[in-house]
Amino acid sequence: MATDPAKAAERFAESVRIMARLRGPDGCPWDREQTFETIKKYTLEETYEVFDAIERRDFPHLAEELGDLLLQVIFYAEMAANQGEFTIADVLDHLNRKLVRRHPHVFGEEASRAAGNKADVDAAVENAADGASAAVLRNWEEIKLAEKKPKVRDDGNKTSRLDGVLRGIPALSEAAKLGAKAQKAGFDWQSWRDLLPKVAEEVAELEAEAASDDPARKVLVEAELGDLLFTVVNLGRHLGVDAEMALRGCNLRFRERFREMEIASEKPLEELELDELEALWSAAKKKLGHSDDLRSRAAGLAQ
Repeated sequence: MATDPAKAAERFAESVRIMARLRGPDGCPWDREQTFETIKKYTLEETYEVFDAIERRDFPHLAEELGDLLLQVIFYAEMAANQGEFTIADVLDHLNRKLVRRHPHVFGEEASRAAGNKADVDAAVENAADGASAAVLRNWEEIKLAEKKPKVRDDGNKTSRLDGVLRGIPALSEAAKLGAKAQKAGFDWQSWRDLLPKVAEEVAELEAEAASDDPARKVLVEAELGDLLFTVVNLGRHLGVDAEMALRGCNLRFRERFREMEIASEKPLEELELDELEALWSAAKKKLGHSDDLRSRAAGLAQ
């Protein structure tokens, strides 16, 4: 199945017209009343619904959820147009120029330059000694770095390479991105093995604060727990594992095992002793066989 650009353009234009109608004088009162602040929460909700559909490989539902996510983009752009800031055409222009600018190996160096590329990169990635994919990523980062504005913030202070990591993203993702940015400056652990003693160190510090009688115990425990989480997230980064996805997978396995405990128990779980709960948990793990499923999935990815 191949995308028909003309048909896609027609459908997209129709979506833009519908949103303009909804926000117009004779449109929907609710849509007219919305602001960037009132709808931004839906953007995150729709993003996670896309994640859910992908994880369940529910492609019919994924098509619908991607439509809901695209609605957020069209909604923001229409509100911005109403305020005289920019239009959906400007959004698409930024996107198109970025795609051409960051892919000189596909569109050519001349087109990349015309789209705003200021970095000197080698477009002949097929001949790269470290592999084409690695060369593409290296070029992408160099072009992206050259796009940055002069390194002076609004307050007059020098910018940090970490300024590009948004505070609004999930904390696990933020921690991984901060670690990756610091790595480019040489400030990082050499390998994943070097992080294991650091994890043990952070656990010991957390244990010490949790057992203390300090009046500021809660604040200190929160800080130490944060340090532990940051270290574990970056352990995952070194192992090539996304911490957000790892935790989502763990959450799903917990849901399924706990549900199996509820099904298997003849009494409400709250009426059981701890050893009975542990036995149900072990039985659920054995029945569901997640470890075998994970190994099978890993074997499939390796082929």
